Amino acid sequence: MKRQTLCALIAGLGAALGGAAHAQISGGMVKIGVLNDMAGPYADLAGPGSVVAARMAVEDYLKATKSKLKIEIVTADHQNKPDVGSSIARKWYDSDGVDMILDVPTSSVALAVNEVTKEKNKVMVNSTGGTADLTGKACTPNTVHWTYDTWMLAHGTGSAVVKQGGDTWFFLTADYAFGHALERDTSDVVKASGGKVLGSVKVPLGTSDFSSFLLQAQSSKAKIIGLANAGSDTINSIKQAAEFGIVKGGQKMAGLLVFLSDIHGLGLQTAQGLQVTTTFYWDLNDATRAWSKRFAAAHNGRMPTMVQAGVYAGLQHYLKAVDALQADSDGAKVVAKMKELPTDDPLFGKGSIRVDGRKIHPAYLVEVKKPGESKYAYDYYKVLQTIPADKAFRPLNEGNCPLVR
Repeated sequence: MKRQTLCALIAGLGAALGGAAHAQISGGMVKIGVLNDMAGPYADLAGPGSVVAARMAVEDYLKATKSKLKIEIVTADHQNKPDVGSSIARKWYDSDGVDMILDVPTSSVALAVNEVTKEKNKVMVNSTGGTADLTGKACTPNTVHWTYDTWMLAHGTGSAVVKQGGDTWFFLTADYAFGHALERDTSDVVKASGGKVLGSVKVPLGTSDFSSFLLQAQSSKAKIIGLANAGSDTINSIKQAAEFGIVKGGQKMAGLLVFLSDIHGLGLQTAQGLQVTTTFYWDLNDATRAWSKRFAAAHNGRMPTMVQAGVYAGLQHYLKAVDALQADSDGAKVVAKMKELPTDDPLFGKGSIRVDGRKIHPAYLVEVKKPGESKYAYDYYKVLQTIPADKAFRPLNEGNCPLVR
């Protein structure tokens, strides 16, 4: 009788421990929130396409690993407003059981969500917000910055343009954290290379009429008009500069952050010759082509941008870390596991995540093709230079991240 009681107690203890282990997956479900701009200036480069990429990441991960994780994706539009973004993040974390937030374009929103994520000890894998401060002074143990940042753009595109003789600059700068960081980082590169910054003008996000700002840039006589903006702002400023005859007048436009979707919107006739720094291009190799064609089939024929690719790769690596821990409730532990595990995916290749949260992989300086050079749909770039992973991003000791000791 005693033996039966002891066996029952052991069995009961095993069941309790098994239940406790299962409970480490909060609510029995890994819940992912894709938070971005669904209808504004960044909708084409991220928006609904990022949701497509996230769903593909989950489907592909479960199929490849036979993982038993239960995963749910929710989405929201932050409207490019930090208060809206942080409010959504807080509700998701507090009430809706969200464990990790993905994407988050608009650096001011990204920085706000970064703080809420740290406070709630959850996870943010940021693919689209550009400010390098996310792995600098604002770094936390809970955030991974996956795809690109302003330091990378400045030292890729900015450095290349200066080396080609573009040694005087005037900036059209989106008036929020991303634009300010991109102007700052590119100005540092220009000055370090012996060039001069002749001035800048701050432009409200979502501006439709760039005429007054372009006239200021034109009157500066700077050789290069640096566009520290993104999305539809970049498209509109380049189109309107063409209407003003700025390039015909001898000045050149430097699009410091230009996405594949922007080139598609501009057309090769307008965009030809632009030099761009990117960390992903759909037509790089067989693996990127195969995945991108699947993405396009699910997204109205549109090829992915680098940040949509980053959503896919970043989410897959997060799921790998959660599976390794069999837990998702302690965000800092999940991010620590993400940093411990090497990254390896078909879109960005082999890489790693540094202690400051910066994902490390190669970058590519590309040039937009002339219309006659393009042979098929979305055949837009020719690669000028591959920037090795250890050179593409800011050195670890220069970011002032408090996690770096």
